[in-house]
Amino acid sequence: RLLCTHTMIWSKDTHHTWLAMSLVASSIMMGATNHNAVLAFSHNTHANNRLQVRVAPSADAPNTALYSSLGAVPQNEGPAIGFENSCEMTQEEAAAIVTLKKGTPKEKIINAYGLYTILVTLVLNPIWSAAMAITDAVCNTFPDLDPHRSVYDTTGKIWAKAWLSAANSYPSISGDIERLKKDNDLGACLFVANHASWLDIPVLCTVLDPVFKFIAKGELKEVPCIGQQLTGGNHIMIDREDRRSQLRTFKEGVSWLNNGVPLMAFPEGMRSNDGRLMEFKGGIFSMAVKANVPIVPISISNTHAVMPGFSLFPIQTGSGKLHVHVHDPIHADGKKEAELAELVREKLLSRMPLEQHPLPKIVDEEFEEEIPTPIPDADAKDPHKEQLQKVNYT
Repeated sequence: RLLCTHTMIWSKDTHHTWLAMSLVASSIMMGATNHNAVLAFSHNTHANNRLQVRVAPSADAPNTALYSSLGAVPQNEGPAIGFENSCEMTQEEAAAIVTLKKGTPKEKIINAYGLYTILVTLVLNPIWSAAMAITDAVCNTFPDLDPHRSVYDTTGKIWAKAWLSAANSYPSISGDIERLKKDNDLGACLFVANHASWLDIPVLCTVLDPVFKFIAKGELKEVPCIGQQLTGGNHIMIDREDRRSQLRTFKEGVSWLNNGVPLMAFPEGMRSNDGRLMEFKGGIFSMAVKANVPIVPISISNTHAVMPGFSLFPIQTGSGKLHVHVHDPIHADGKKEAELAELVREKLLSRMPLEQHPLPKIVDEEFEEEIPTPIPDADAKDPHKEQLQKVNYT
């Protein structure tokens, strides 16, 4: 299968645009024998404005051992919609009714479905907030009653399931979910998942029944209800720009693991703007190594399509699109952090749609260095929008 996904053609004038389009056709013929090929175009300002094209093997793209074909994935272990074909919507297709901060890099839209999810939020969030306040008061009065704040966190899980159900966005689930139930608890472990949308947190709450603690960025404390849940539930807040905060997070995480409480983390460290799996940040897997606990990868599909970066609320229902797959645990004993990271990455990608696999790196042959494929910022406006064309070949 020829993989020529999200090829960017940047041109200074019409001549280069048509030239690039003609090169696409010839390059497909050149790459037809390479099952994992990528078309890379660059406007070389260092060589008399020559437009260069090359067909390069995709080192990070799905390989035959990992993801030989869509048929290799069992039928019920992926989303019904958006696995073989993309279910993403452009900002124009979303048909915005309300646009906030229009014309700025932080522009956000709300469409008709988004208005409905606002209604769902306005109904459910006050109930959730009140439940947390009552539970918090009881826990503060009787601190030994629920030392891990399990009951407090349960209010968030109930809200997540109720919100997703009311929004017709409850995910399909597959994998080894029986071991995540309370009567068959894994004990201390590290849950890790790919991160591409605000929806990832409620979606994860549909499968994580045991008490666990999120490792979340500190800014989330300011988000209504979510911040209340994270702070009141004694979850771990991290500031990645603060070295001391990272050290404190590590110690706090290992302490929870040693006390038998699982952790939940996003190893990418931030949301992916286009849904594709990014490089992992360091430090997450070292906690599992230090506490000698297993790692449970969880693949999440299509949350970025249901609630993309350019929207304030979801733009389409998640029914049939959202999917969660729980993988078998990876045992940390005897393994180094880099080895664990690679094993987790392979597991995550094995049940993620091809549209969410990372793009290959482009190699600048003139300077013999790898240039990461540019990932468009979903929150940013493209000043060359009329000159940018996205070509997809499968």
